[in-house]
Amino acid sequence: MRLADTMQGADARRLTKGMQMVFDNVVKTFDTGTVAIEKADLEVRRGDFVAVVGPSGCGKSTLLRMAAGLEVPTSGSVAVAGDSVGFIFQEPTLLPWRNVRANVELAAELGHENKAEYKARAAESIRAVGLEQFADQLPRALSGGMKMRVSLARALTLSPDVMLLDEPFGALDEMTRLEMQVELQRLYTQREFTAMFITHSVSEAVYLANRVVVMTQRPGRIAAVLDIDMPYPREPELRFDPTFTDHVAEISAMLHRSNR
Repeated sequence: MRLADTMQGADARRLTKGMQMVFDNVVKTFDTGTVAIEKADLEVRRGDFVAVVGPSGCGKSTLLRMAAGLEVPTSGSVAVAGDSVGFIFQEPTLLPWRNVRANVELAAELGHENKAEYKARAAESIRAVGLEQFADQLPRALSGGMKMRVSLARALTLSPDVMLLDEPFGALDEMTRLEMQVELQRLYTQREFTAMFITHSVSEAVYLANRVVVMTQRPGRIAAVLDIDMPYPREPELRFDPTFTDHVAEISAMLHRSNR
């Protein structure tokens, strides 16, 4: 999606000095009167992988949707720099009558891009997620993990500057989820996009992110932003490293305190 089409009321003044996204004193109140987010301030640097954790209903997904332009702040502003944004939902949202190739091509196709160019990018993205042999298969023939790979490939076809991911691995079994975490980290290091990733899993957040945002219970506020001081690439065995487990314990304790 083009930012010119999606961002409303964005204040771009703070997008200098290497910032990719800025949430400035953001409040979101829904028509029901529910205050989802209250006075959220967050700066995301270019190239960051930011994971957002917090209690259910604290406004994590709302924060992400405002970055995509799918929701508008009640007050405050959200600014995003870049020409394109990839958004990956909690479910793969594939069209059942289109095969893998056609589903991956869809976003660029709807953007009325040059046909030869987006088809070439789609083919490259399908190779990047390891689905070349399944390009002609319909979604019903794919496993849950493969469907999520299709969703990733579709977003990659846009060559996004920013990738927004809303709990994309939450419905997967544990083994597939771990495989997808490794895959996403590989794509992040190769493609060098800025990422914001919503998750309920603290260990997933620490494994993927270089910064973890901890939110309070609703109305969601940003309680802390922690740097994860572990370089990329990260091997799966990192999950057994004492530094990793210390980060997980620290963030888990913060979440426990915020729920009191």
